[in-house]
Amino acid sequence: MRFSGKVAIITGAGQGIGAAYARALAQEGASIVIAEIDRINGQQAAEEICQSGYAAIFIETDIASETSCAAMAKGAVDTFGGIDFLINNASIFSGKRKEGLLTIDYDYYLRFMEVNMHGQLLVARAVYGEMSKRGGGVIINQSSSAAWSAGDFYSVSKAATNAITVSLAREMGPLNIRVNAIAPGPIDTPATRGTVSAERIKEICDSLPLARLGSLDDVVNLCLFLLSAEASWITGQIIGVDGGSVVRL
Repeated sequence: MRFSGKVAIITGAGQGIGAAYARALAQEGASIVIAEIDRINGQQAAEEICQSGYAAIFIETDIASETSCAAMAKGAVDTFGGIDFLINNASIFSGKRKEGLLTIDYDYYLRFMEVNMHGQLLVARAVYGEMSKRGGGVIINQSSSAAWSAGDFYSVSKAATNAITVSLAREMGPLNIRVNAIAPGPIDTPATRGTVSAERIKEICDSLPLARLGSLDDVVNLCLFLLSAEASWITGQIIGVDGGSVVRL
């Protein structure tokens, strides 16, 4: 129960990695805010946590809207009294268009970036004041190993996540708010299997030093560590959980 008395907001926590983050934090004592644009999945995720005997609420949230982010933060404070942790997990991935930067419809590109890039900043801006009132906090941004590869607009958005992470770490350090990012490689989720073909998944796994898809536990365990006091002097870092697909000196 490392996080007893803490309040954690997880965006995009209606399913997949976000839902796994929420369950794990609840099991360690945190009160959970499911900030999710999908009402059905968001409500179900919160209800499942409550049925397991833990505290959780769902707040319908569009992270690309400054107004929606502010309302979500207020709802968290009104319900649980404050905010300690933010996991910026929400992004467009499942079902994303597979086109390059030169041909992707520009309106789609703008909406994509509003969510995957600007959304993380908007949520951080909405919560940091309340974190400061509690003496500090922790923000974890969800990046991707795609940030270090030549790819499409998804890769660009995750490279931007890395830049936002290190910039916010510098800016929020004096407030005792730590900011890091987790960069998963291919993780075994419905979103991965629905977006990447089975043949391509096999090719990717065969190319990895640790030749398998990552599990939810692989990502969740790092998240819990970064939120904990054990990581109290770690900030501004982007940490890969990718089976060795990206090796940086």
